[in-house]
Amino acid sequence: MRMTKQRLIILEELKDCHDHPNADMVYQKVRRKLPNISLGTVYRSLEMLAEIGLVRKIDVPGSRMRFDGNLAPHHHIRCLECGLVDDYPVRFEIDQMEESTAAGYQVMGYNIEFFGKCPECVEKIKLKY
Repeated sequence: MRMTKQRLIILEELKDCHDHPNADMVYQKVRRKLPNISLGTVYRSLEMLAEIGLVRKIDVPGSRMRFDGNLAPHHHIRCLECGLVDDYPVRFEIDQMEESTAAGYQVMGYNIEFFGKCPECVEKIKLKY
């Protein structure tokens, strides 16, 4: 895969944001630098960057695919109220395990999902009552 100017800018924008955007959100950010870029180009580029391991895809149930430019091992937490996806800084013993075989499987990775309500949504709920 050739690293085009468009792909490089998409990658840079994704690494600069910490809100785990979906493709539409990345498109809005990238358009500031590349006004003529198409949404389709952003979608295809994100898929390609994920395929070669330069970005991480985050599958959020009931929502569009999110992307993460932070490849360091970490988990995510999702707000059930507003949909915000944030980094969850807690490490677990499983994080130290090497990818190995278990029950005949070749383990390629894992995903632990945390969910709850973000501080802003908790505050909004408190203000209602």
